[in-house]
Amino acid sequence: MKRNHCLCLVLLTGALLPLAAARAEQDVTNRLTLSARFGFNITAKFKGFSGGETVPGPARSTPPQPGRPSGDAYNYDDGYVLTDVSENFGGETWYWGYDDSASQIAGNTILLSRTTSAGASSSGALESEPYLGAELAYNRKLGQQGNLNFGVEAAVNYMDFGVRDSGSLWTRVTDAYPFTPGTTPPTATPSDPYQGSYEGPGSVIGDTPVSSTTTSIGQRRLDSDIWGFRLGPYLETPLCKHVNLSVSGGLAVGLLDNTVSWTQTTSVTRSSHFDAVWGWYVRANVAWHLSERWDAVGGVQFQDLGTYQHSFAGQEVELNLRNSLFLTAGLSYSF
Repeated sequence: MKRNHCLCLVLLTGALLPLAAARAEQDVTNRLTLSARFGFNITAKFKGFSGGETVPGPARSTPPQPGRPSGDAYNYDDGYVLTDVSENFGGETWYWGYDDSASQIAGNTILLSRTTSAGASSSGALESEPYLGAELAYNRKLGQQGNLNFGVEAAVNYMDFGVRDSGSLWTRVTDAYPFTPGTTPPTATPSDPYQGSYEGPGSVIGDTPVSSTTTSIGQRRLDSDIWGFRLGPYLETPLCKHVNLSVSGGLAVGLLDNTVSWTQTTSVTRSSHFDAVWGWYVRANVAWHLSERWDAVGGVQFQDLGTYQHSFAGQEVELNLRNSLFLTAGLSYSF
């Protein structure tokens, strides 16, 4: 009798195991995929000052004084050389000033500089691909028709984007004004600049430069943290025993945290802006089964989020996200 009970138990177990396995297979309706994501065909460009414009900066003028109650505007970034009450008799003027005697005295001359834009209003398309990112995707199986599985897919991704324009953005002209050898100009510091008066008297320098030098300076940079979201239906079918093909498409959203910085002379200016862009995506993945639950996954994605444009204190930035291409590689777990 006990032997018959054991035999029945074995037979029952043998009958239930395939059913349990089939039920377990049916219960695998969720999948998480973590992938590295490499972005291509994403460009940015800068638009800024037109040629010859003075680089924006704080307006400066000479102190109010008799004959000049409102003062006069500086004609250099770091000082001025203007016409005094004597109309610069003898080719000299005491109506001049400068910021730093330690760096602006060279031999028997005073160095004064003026910075203007170089005239390249557009940088052209800039890129530094591939751009490295990551993505976490969730797939929910909703049904099956023959060998074709279908469901819905949601994903979140991140990419660090950065480009730099280091062309000749600004031109800096430095003029050297002479003073009499053997004399010492008044001391000046950035916190206490020397400012000669219109009526004088005071220290005099020549009113015409004895030499000039021109240098090209400047750099613009865009750094953007791009968070992305995808949502759409998917279809999946086996290609062979251990390989599946999956395709998906739908809505794509990008959240852009942008920082633009540019070097004008010796200072760096930064400005930030946050925005959202909308578009669509399509993607195809190939999954190779490593085990019952684990797959190695590789894929390609195309995404169109349009063009982002924003003005940062005179510098216009355009980020082209219309034809973004991504390659992905990662692992997925089914449960």
